[in-house]
Amino acid sequence: MVTLATLRDGDNLSFTRLQELLGLTPGNLITHLRKLEDAGYVTTVKSGSGVTARTSVSLSQQGRKALDNYTAVLRQLLDSASTNGHQPALTEPASRLVPGREER
Repeated sequence: MVTLATLRDGDNLSFTRLQELLGLTPGNLITHLRKLEDAGYVTTVKSGSGVTARTSVSLSQQGRKALDNYTAVLRQLLDSASTNGHQPALTEPASRLVPGREER
């Protein structure tokens, strides 16, 4: 998601380029993308067929917002670790920021 967040709104990366940047196997990347797509965080668009087939991947607005919230929580946690044990309240439970994680 961080890699996709570096793109401007409306821009995308090809599946192949994203795979190269992340160093993942096609199967691993597909698995991650499916989960992120199910959560509404990324959009994949397939075009062409055969040797001209291309899949492009982009971060959705919902995904950008979720990443922003996630990094804000991480910053709060890091800040709280350096404030002599004084821990600020989190704005959202961390479990809500990770796709597929339920609060218990």
